[in-house]
Amino acid sequence: MKRALRFLPALALGSLSLVAARPASAQVATGYATNHYSPSERGSRWFVSESLDLRGDGRFAFGAVGDSAYRTFVHYRGGEVFRSVVRNQGTVHFGGSVVFGDRFRLGLNVPLQVFADGNSTQLNGVTFNSPSEKIAVGDARVGLDMRLFGTYGEAITGAFGAQLYLPSGSPDAYTGDGNPRVAPRFMVAGESGMFAYAGRLGMTIRGRDEAFGDARIGSDVFLSAAAGVQLLDKKLLIGPELWGSTVVSKGAAFEGPNTPVEAMLGAHWDVIENVRLGAAASTGISRGVGASVLRGLFSLEWVPGSPTPPAAKPEGDTDGDGVPDNVDACPFAAGPRSDIKEKNGCPIPDLDKDGIPDAEDACACIPGIRTADPKTNGCPPDADGDGIPDPEDACPQEPGKRSSDPKLNGCPDQDRDKDGIMDASDACPDVPGVANPDPKLNGCPADKDGDGIPDAEDACPDEAGQKDPDPKKNGCPKAVLQGGQIRISDQVRFAFGKADIVPGPESEGVLEAVAAVLKDHPEIKKIRVEGHTDDRGNRAGNVKLSKARADSVAAWLASHGVDKSRLETKGFGPDRPLDSNGTEDGRTKNRRVEFHVADGPGKN
Repeated sequence: MKRALRFLPALALGSLSLVAARPASAQVATGYATNHYSPSERGSRWFVSESLDLRGDGRFAFGAVGDSAYRTFVHYRGGEVFRSVVRNQGTVHFGGSVVFGDRFRLGLNVPLQVFADGNSTQLNGVTFNSPSEKIAVGDARVGLDMRLFGTYGEAITGAFGAQLYLPSGSPDAYTGDGNPRVAPRFMVAGESGMFAYAGRLGMTIRGRDEAFGDARIGSDVFLSAAAGVQLLDKKLLIGPELWGSTVVSKGAAFEGPNTPVEAMLGAHWDVIENVRLGAAASTGISRGVGASVLRGLFSLEWVPGSPTPPAAKPEGDTDGDGVPDNVDACPFAAGPRSDIKEKNGCPIPDLDKDGIPDAEDACACIPGIRTADPKTNGCPPDADGDGIPDPEDACPQEPGKRSSDPKLNGCPDQDRDKDGIMDASDACPDVPGVANPDPKLNGCPADKDGDGIPDAEDACPDEAGQKDPDPKKNGCPKAVLQGGQIRISDQVRFAFGKADIVPGPESEGVLEAVAAVLKDHPEIKKIRVEGHTDDRGNRAGNVKLSKARADSVAAWLASHGVDKSRLETKGFGPDRPLDSNGTEDGRTKNRRVEFHVADGPGKN
């Protein structure tokens, strides 16, 4: 014993040494949008750079870009891949743009990550978890650009703009920064014959500036450059793109992990009018966070009016409407000649496309027909003149009133069921009923107990019940407290000559209703379950059987939530018949179970 005690101090010291030697829990890093690919605005013929087609007013484009990136965030050890924190990312960028004023463009891009995987790791004592979700929304992007000089198709066009990234993504899924960021940028683009080029230079101003493993998250300077050849009457553009960025905060510029750069080869093809397909492949030429080892891109866009080969347009008439550009008020939208300078060469507005110019159309937003009356010219026909167009008028030959019910709209007031309540406000227009402040019941047959069975058909109009094919039971509850007794509408059925309750909805429905009455009336302290039989057979045996059946019912009620202390049983055998035992119908009525209040209001 003494020898063992001598080891206790050493054991305690050793335990403390082990505790002190245990490493502190690693800190878990907050992720950000590690995939740095951000597609060009819809309508561009490049995947990253902008072709600056800012022609027209109200001209729009929309589409989607699919991006499959491999290894956008990798932990390297000794120059080799140790862990791919973000290994595979599949993203679909949905977006659109609209050009207005022949100079401005408003763009929207919403990325949706559809697949992601990776492996957790530790870098510099910080845990970097793999993507928390496979499917996640990224940071939505809103952009506004303004053309500064030049025109699309010329040797050089310049524009300035900015993009705002909203924090709609998930840092834990590596699809969002968790903070908004803004990216002002300057862009140039142009073409000469078959050759086309584009470039951009800008800066991303981030709300975060912190270490991220071996790299750093912070504001960065970005650039891109693209060049290619145009084939098939300029419907096909093929060429490389180079794009990248470098973090400029805390002296981190041009360090490898902070400078992702990718090289890409891609093509855009206008396969049919207004439909453009694109495909590209790229690879990272640096090991910066955000540059993928391998990337594949595919795009599908609706791009009205682009490209238009110069040879297809008359000299000095961009929109080809026969009005020279120097006198055309709308040189990028075809229209007829006009003596009014501001309208010469402009399309005649016809919003509803009914062939009647909006200036003459009394219903400019609804297709109609031409009439001599300026008040109805361009409006849908209205044969009865009630102000409701015939396509919407349920009674086009009879003047009527507007109604939210398509079957009554434009019809005169009617009362089909002759109950004095007009069909327009009659919830039951084909069945005579009574007035009710509830619009859903107004004009419907009376139903005092609200059980959905009209009083005229309800055998118990003052008590809510269920539908029953027997007119004497229709609308009646299966059990009701009445005169010191819980009266039941159907008998509890037992196996022949036994106390076993026949399973099934008929008997169980009655017993459930009795249990509900007892739960609703806690003032009933005790209920007496009475068993009764007909007079066939031995009296003593019948008394015993009736008591056993009462016990079976009490046991069922107790097993369904009724306190046993509220139940007592009694068997009367054939002693208290309800009807004559001389007929089968009478004997059936006499074989029964009754429920009498033994302690409580109405005790009998």
